[in-house]
Formats: sequence, C-alpha cells, structure tokens
Amino acid sequence: MSETTPVYDVGTPEPKPIDEELSVQLGHLAEDAILRGKPNGSERCDNCLYYLDTDRDITYCWHPKLRILVGGDWWCQWWEEIPAD
Repeated sequence: MSETTPVYDVGTPEPKPIDEELSVQLGHLAEDAILRGKPNGSERCDNCLYYLDTDRDITYCWHPKLRILVGGDWWCQWWEEIPAD
C-alpha cells in the first residue's frame, strides 16, 4: 500500500442536519447581537468585560444574551468597558 492510499474511505464530508440547524440559530444570534468579526474602533471582545480569558485569542463570552465562543478581534453591541480597579 502506498503512502497516498487511505487506510479506509470515509467519503466526502457533508454537514449533518444538526449543523444546518445550528448554523441558522447562530446566524440569528449573531444578527441579534450585531456580532462582527472585526473590532469597532478600539472596542473589541478581548477588552470587553464579558470576555472570559483575556490571555486567549478565542474564549467564552459570558454576556447573558450571547454565551458563545468569540474571537478577541470580534465586537458586538453589548461591548462593555472593563471597570478600573
């Protein structure tokens, strides 16, 4: 058997019905949140109060209306400044 011959054929990857459902749900969530994949000026997820781990490029947003993984460069309408100590 050559190195280019796969051990088994898993077929062409295709989305499952759950993937289609989640895509629609998350699309609505992104629209409702005005969630964008780029910052809004200096406002970005990784300097927002709700960005759980500011040392990571992708982490959990714990805003009650979002609660999903987000990227540090992203932004949404619920961005909130981290209060100074």
